[in-house]
Amino acid sequence: MDRRLNTAYWVLRIGLGVGPFLAGLDKFFNFLTDWSMYLSPMATKVIPISATTFMHIVGVVEMVVGLAVLAGFTRIGAYVVMVWLIAIAINLVTTGMYYDLAVRDIEIALGAFALARLAEVRETAGVNDLSSMRIKAA
Repeated sequence: MDRRLNTAYWVLRIGLGVGPFLAGLDKFFNFLTDWSMYLSPMATKVIPISATTFMHIVGVVEMVVGLAVLAGFTRIGAYVVMVWLIAIAINLVTTGMYYDLAVRDIEIALGAFALARLAEVRETAGVNDLSSMRIKAA
């Protein structure tokens, strides 16, 4: 695999692994923001739990998916990140606000799609993380 593609793969993998993990973790602490304010009023009417509890569940999912991307389940994890971000963008649009964040999430979803495709190429080429490290060391 071309070294330049390998670099792009690792940048996306680390970013799309660490980002969701940290955002998920922050759902429990709200240091970055009050995450429940981004939940659509339509969603709060449909879900049978409080917005805070829902955000905690969302946080756990995000942490698991982030760890999956980092732990080597990159292709499937990246596809989950992509779908997750599209769902978040739809939720944001239904609030009637946060269109800028919805666009940003769609853009990040495109990056997740690119990561999934790069992971597929690596799998097809038989490149795993260990052999990639050996190539760099050589």
